[in-house]
Amino acid sequence: MNQNEFVIITDSLKKNYKENGIEVKAVRGVNLKIKKREFSAIVGPSGSGKTTLLNLISGLDIPDDGKIWLNNKLLSEMSGKELSDFRRDHIGFIFQAYNLIPVLTVKENIEYIMLLQGVEKKERHKKVLNILREVGLEGMETRVPTKLSGGQQQRVAIARAMVSNPSLILADEPTANLDSKTSGELLNMMRRLNETTGMTFLFSTHDKMIMEKARRVITLKDGLIEKDEIKD
Repeated sequence: MNQNEFVIITDSLKKNYKENGIEVKAVRGVNLKIKKREFSAIVGPSGSGKTTLLNLISGLDIPDDGKIWLNNKLLSEMSGKELSDFRRDHIGFIFQAYNLIPVLTVKENIEYIMLLQGVEKKERHKKVLNILREVGLEGMETRVPTKLSGGQQQRVAIARAMVSNPSLILADEPTANLDSKTSGELLNMMRRLNETTGMTFLFSTHDKMIMEKARRVITLKDGLIEKDEIKD
């Protein structure tokens, strides 16, 4: 196996939680490989372990057992700062609740990660304008989030996740607060961007529309992979 062809590799991944004094086995030994350029979805009922698995893959949560490699780097060997910097530079996040900074404009929200990365102002401006064209928000760079619809806010969140060209986009229920028409438009846009940029997309979702658009659907049940279907 050539590990360089994979963005994500997990080996016997486990995570337990305590709820009201009772131990919950959220992830129970997941082995998963995601290749570069995939457009994949992790699906399953509530409590199946989808969000926990996504949080483990991103390094936002620490497994009780097992290993995770991202871009051929073992997460458990990184210090806290190394992991934080790695996330900033290699992973884009899209959340159900958009998570935009309300006092910042569209442009400022999108360029925030690049500011942390130390990208020069001229380069930031150029990249923001390019990504705004890609996501259909050209001319809206000075608006604040409260002046945008839900679909427009999620477009800003997608632009923010993608603008610094991370190798992996993790999207946790990104269409949950949107109507079906807007969801369809955003999914078509993300799939097109996946094809043109080569970024890898991994969704955690209940949304049937995402399951239909995904090229690979990984079904979780009780913290284990029940089915792994590649569609094309």
